[in-house]
Parts: sequence; C-alpha cells; structure tokens
Amino acid sequence: MSWASGLVKPYRVEDGAKFRLKDFDPGDTGKIRSKRQAKQLLNQGIASLAELQGKLYAQNCWGVLLIFQAMDAAGKDGVIKHVMSGVNPQGVQVYSFKAPSEEELSHDYLWRTAKRTPERGRIGIFNRSYYEEVLVVRVHPELLKNERISPSLISKDIWTERFRDINGFERYYSSNGIVIRKFFLNLSKREQKKRFLDRLEFPEKNWKFSSSDVKERQSWDDYMKAYEDMIVHTASPHAPWYVVPADNKWFTRVVVAAAVVETLEDLKLTYPKVDPDKRKELQAARAMLQGKKA
Repeated sequence: MSWASGLVKPYRVEDGAKFRLKDFDPGDTGKIRSKRQAKQLLNQGIASLAELQGKLYAQNCWGVLLIFQAMDAAGKDGVIKHVMSGVNPQGVQVYSFKAPSEEELSHDYLWRTAKRTPERGRIGIFNRSYYEEVLVVRVHPELLKNERISPSLISKDIWTERFRDINGFERYYSSNGIVIRKFFLNLSKREQKKRFLDRLEFPEKNWKFSSSDVKERQSWDDYMKAYEDMIVHTASPHAPWYVVPADNKWFTRVVVAAAVVETLEDLKLTYPKVDPDKRKELQAARAMLQGKKA
C-alpha cells in the first residue's frame, strides 16, 4: 500500500449503507502530528501529481472529475489552490457552480454540470456540483418552485429519485472512462464560527463574508442530515466519497492530495509508446538535425 492509499483509507466511503457522519471527527489529523510533517507530505503529493498528470494528458484515455462539497468556510478554494498548484494549468479545468441562472433553470438539473465534465486526458474540478440539488434544495424545498418542474413530478420520493438519477449519471461516466472522486470537507460548527469571525475581524478577509452564510448556519442540523443521507445513497466503489476532516486546513489539503494521487496511481498511467513507423520517423528527424549545422 502506497503512502497515499494508507493516508486516505480511513476517510474513503464506498458503501454508504452503514455510514454515519457522527463517526467522522472534523478535527482528526490521523497519524500526522505537525504542520511541518503535513507540509512535507503535501509537497510530495504535489510532485507526484505533476508527474501523473503529464502521463494522464499524454495517454489521453482517462478523464478525472473531482467534486468538492462542503459548508461555507470549509476551505474548498484553498484546497483546490494548494493541491493543484504544481500541475499544468492546460490539463485542469475548474468550475464553480453558484445559484443556477435563468438558462440553467430552464434545463434539467444535471445539464449545467454535464456539459462541464472533463474530456479524456484532463482533470475537471467542480467546486460545488449537482449535489446542491439534494443539499441546498432539500434544506430549502421552496427552491423547487424555481426549477419549473411540473407539480405532478414532485412527490415525497423526489430525493430518492434524484439519488437514483445521480447514481446513474456517475455510473455512465465511470463506464466511459471518466473517473469520479467526491470530497465532503467535514467542518465542525465551532470551527466555522471561528472562521466567520476571522472574516469579520481582518480587513483582508472581509470580502469573503456574506450575511447569508450566517443565515445558513441556522439550518446546520438540517444540512448535516442532508449530507449524511447524500453519502448513504451515493457512495459507490466507482464514485466513492472522501469524508475529509476540515478543521485543520493543513491536514485537509494532505488528504485530498493523497486521494488524487491514489486515484491516478490506480490507473497505471504510462507515456504512450511509439510504433515502428513513428520510430523510423523520429530517427530520420534526428539524422537530419545531426547532419546540419545549427
């Protein structure tokens, strides 16, 4: 087992049948006892990602989709920034999904994300995703009215139906070479409060604060139930969830980096080997270059 696999194993959920969010501590730091140790592992992960991404791009057989979901102030942006800092920007596509636009509301709820899934050879990152439809919309069911769905289609089973839709969506992409990994950054309510107060206290962080964030805290318990139910119903071997402790940013980033490294390592990526005709072409090019003065 590689260092990456060993580090992420406790946080990987492939079968949600027995999943309970209370069993995962937001303050957990595993066997890592210092920021210094975490920094070393993060740098190791970043270096591995750079090499593996080069092979992913060159091989052009697989695409990778990373999905991040979390409560406000859990550190999604920071994780993406730090973990992906060493990769080639041409091979990564990042999309943040805010409240849906008028055009998006006129389509099915998977439409706006489906058209942003990564092509082969690239890593796609969703900062929030279609899972908002079983989180925010579930906590605030009045939002369903904005989706222009016929009332006859909105039943007591709508969340079960959406879980089924999402599972089918992920199964389809997985069977077509798009590898999906999902991350729930598990932040405690106490740590979220601390980070909100920091945003109010320090001028350079004021821009991050929104009064709606505080309003959403009032629905914390409802959100935790929604997150738990989401993982219970959508965790699978081909599209697992990683329930990542998020109270310590330095640990969160290491776990995510390790999970991405493990994912790419499992693909057994290699640089393409040239066929005999191509090799002859390369040899001829070398001969031409060596036979002429620069």
